[in-house]
Amino acid sequence: MIEVRRIYTPQQQVALIDAVHGALVAAFKIPAHDRSIRVLTYEPHAMVHGPDAGVADSYTRVTIDCFSGRSIDAKRNLYREIVERLEALDIPRDNVSILLRESAPENWGLGGRAACDLDLGFDINV
Repeated sequence: MIEVRRIYTPQQQVALIDAVHGALVAAFKIPAHDRSIRVLTYEPHAMVHGPDAGVADSYTRVTIDCFSGRSIDAKRNLYREIVERLEALDIPRDNVSILLRESAPENWGLGGRAACDLDLGFDINV
């Protein structure tokens, strides 16, 4: 999920999604077709960041729900990849906040089955 405090065009939103997805593919080695990302846009007063409540800016919060098992190096690579890719979209790295929320595969249900019982098509231990 990508949360922002300003209006982006549809094309800019797709670029944000592609940037975060590309970072996940590069750092976590997920399959390129594994896409589940959304952009949530808030009025600046409804998402306060720092002292400038009510002022639209480039603050961007990226929250990623994922399976546990990635190494600290993979996580560091993910954080770096995200800020570098968003920086290319004129979002300063200091305006990017990333929250990684991990859950064990048995805590995810896919198609009525626990993810730990499925062949996910990728390795979560990277």
